Amino acid sequence: MLKVKIDPGPFVLPMPVALVGAEVNGKPNFMPAAFIGIVNFKPAMVACGLSPAHYTCDGIAANGTFSLNLPGPELVEATDWCGLKSGKNHDKAGVFKTFTGELETAPMIEDCRLTAECRLVRTVPFEVDTVYFGEVVSIYLDQDASVDGAPVWEKINPLFFTFPDKGYRTLGTRIAEAWSVGKKFMP
Repeated sequence: MLKVKIDPGPFVLPMPVALVGAEVNGKPNFMPAAFIGIVNFKPAMVACGLSPAHYTCDGIAANGTFSLNLPGPELVEATDWCGLKSGKNHDKAGVFKTFTGELETAPMIEDCRLTAECRLVRTVPFEVDTVYFGEVVSIYLDQDASVDGAPVWEKINPLFFTFPDKGYRTLGTRIAEAWSVGKKFMP
């Protein structure tokens, strides 16, 4: 198949959307982020690429904690609104019903079927964004979205962001089992 070369950009992969939460000036604040990912297995570590100019980042820096909240399609409007409005000018504390775990300054969203509280372990500044590395301290999962304590992704139905079309999408169909389906392959 013929390939075309395109300029490098943030569209090399579809990106999961998380509402990053932090307590800022004593109130929960959330911003959507798509530059996130797992970067270590044990302990579980995540990385979030965020502009340090975001209000939420003030809370991450001040408290050394943040949360990741995976919204489903029913929260797409509220998620996008949180990205369109700054917590500096709009109180986001009442947008979602929140709870906290053992890290009291990492507010989580009850309506997100999977949430995680993270302890900040390192920041790495780049030209535009700063990468915030966090150790996952606890994960909270809706009981009806789990089987034997494991996530059921079809029920969680997380949002993904695609660029450059600026689209929100959902998870597709499971097509095979990893570390298994390749056993049948014969090169």
